[in-house]
Amino acid sequence: MKRKILALTLCFLLSAVSLVSCKKSDSADVHVFYYTYSDTYISGVRSSLDSALSDMEISYQDHDGAGNQTTQTEQIQTAITKGAKAIVVNIVNTGSDDAANGIVSMAKNAGIPVIFFNREVSDSVITSYDKCAFVGTKAEEAGILQGQMIGEYVRDNFASVDINGDGEISYILFKGEEGNNEAIYRTQYSVEEANKILTAAGKKPLKFYDGSNPNKYLVDRNGQWSASAANEYMTTALTSYSEKHGNMIELVICNNDGMAQGAISALNSAGYNLGEGSRMIPVFGVDATDAAKDLIENKKMTGTIKQDAEGMAKAISKLVKNVLDGKDSLLHGMSEYKVDDTVSKIRIAYSKYLGEEK
Repeated sequence: MKRKILALTLCFLLSAVSLVSCKKSDSADVHVFYYTYSDTYISGVRSSLDSALSDMEISYQDHDGAGNQTTQTEQIQTAITKGAKAIVVNIVNTGSDDAANGIVSMAKNAGIPVIFFNREVSDSVITSYDKCAFVGTKAEEAGILQGQMIGEYVRDNFASVDINGDGEISYILFKGEEGNNEAIYRTQYSVEEANKILTAAGKKPLKFYDGSNPNKYLVDRNGQWSASAANEYMTTALTSYSEKHGNMIELVICNNDGMAQGAISALNSAGYNLGEGSRMIPVFGVDATDAAKDLIENKKMTGTIKQDAEGMAKAISKLVKNVLDGKDSLLHGMSEYKVDDTVSKIRIAYSKYLGEEK
């Protein structure tokens, strides 16, 4: 009897291992391609999407593009060759449509639906194939909300933010990537919207800390939106722009929370943003990652814009389910979502985050 029970137990365990392996095997039904695993927000989407697909008992395989479009394109070609039933793509290159069009062409030739997400591709890419869709945010919305948040905070706390008392606020801005619509709009509207509020309140507009920089931002040269890039820039800036020199950077604007973390780390090293009671330079980001929420809770960061990783993953998983269920339309049963009028683009809303309400 003991041998029989042992045999049955072993059989059950082997079956369980086989099931887990199937859910993440090269022969999976669904292949998900991330532009990089190192992006903090994307890590949140990946975790949520893995859970959603597993709950639906859908076999899937994740792929790390590591910020290289050639690598990602080759990964997609291999997955299609191995019989993928659907491909889900967080595209690396957003600077032009070439890579996206190439991916759609491969998928179309194989009759495989393709779902882009987070890093937006143009309408023409989506409309070129009836089995193609996009899940993401409205690019300008994050910048507008962040700008409103910044403007309201600076207006209401002007005296404490204006460290050198010159009547205007000196800011530094970290841009994640050139050619990326999210980065472009966040960079533009964060300052424009804040200045609208300040001007209406009779205050001077924000002033970029370095008058010799015509761009009025510092960009992650590797396009990784990374904490290390912001930390390096912020550390360097603080050696010349400080309270001692009377030209202190008084406000930090970041295109994402990862860069905000890097900037805060540099401020910590200089004795700022160490928590309750310490000297505070307001820092704003985008994504509302768990790390950013902790920083806000501990009075080391001021605010962020929530980009709903779980909501995005949920929408993607529903599209995938429609594919595997053989629905005529990718958008079958998606009435709960806001969809663009002329193209299959599902929008996930942003919202302001200044900390949990007590």
